Amino acid sequence: MARRKKAEQKAESSGGWIVTYSDLMSLLLTFFILLYSMSSVSQVKFMEASQSLQMALNGKSGGSTILNETTSIVKEPPASPTEEVINPEIKELYEKVTNYVEENDMTSKVSVEMDKDGVYVDIQESVLFDSGSADISEPGKNTLRILAELVNSLKNDIVVEGYTDDVPIKNANFSNNWELSSGRAISVLRYLSEKEEVDPHRLSAKGYGEYNPNVPNNTDENRAVNRRVNMVIVYDSQEAKR
Repeated sequence: MARRKKAEQKAESSGGWIVTYSDLMSLLLTFFILLYSMSSVSQVKFMEASQSLQMALNGKSGGSTILNETTSIVKEPPASPTEEVINPEIKELYEKVTNYVEENDMTSKVSVEMDKDGVYVDIQESVLFDSGSADISEPGKNTLRILAELVNSLKNDIVVEGYTDDVPIKNANFSNNWELSSGRAISVLRYLSEKEEVDPHRLSAKGYGEYNPNVPNNTDENRAVNRRVNMVIVYDSQEAKR
């Protein structure tokens, strides 16, 4: 009788540690999930790590009831911001300007770009001016005449922007690049208004000097790119509805 009682006590003591071990593992998993809920780890990585931990602790593969019940509280990181979408009306305007430039064989003289503010017709300095001058050359006048036909077919406001490179200038007409870029922008504005009958109420001019280059002013080729005049065809939603 005593031997049987000892055997029963031994059997009970030999299995008691399993309950404690199971409770400990459950607490560890709960703690792990709590830590994860405050982190930014992706759900996929969390599940992989949880499964690996379970396999190591239990000595077998398989899912966990705790894991399945708590994955619903895991928050995905916010989606990355989408790229700004250009207004379809701006795209339509861009296509119209691009087609016009191509049809008039002007792709070697001007380039066309767009953003949310409108369409940019970029004219290189060598097309319009001699070095250090704001007087429009005869070939430049012909280029502006062709572009004026496009401008007059539109209702958008036009901003003429002048840019230079970073080489200092000082001559009888201009003491710095600010004045040169502004003088060139105004020359183009006046030509469009006075010679090509573009409504002056639609026109304005800006001079940026050397301070808004397209590319670094570190080579002669790049400086030539930065010496330019832009005709900005401004997009205005109210204007477009007229």
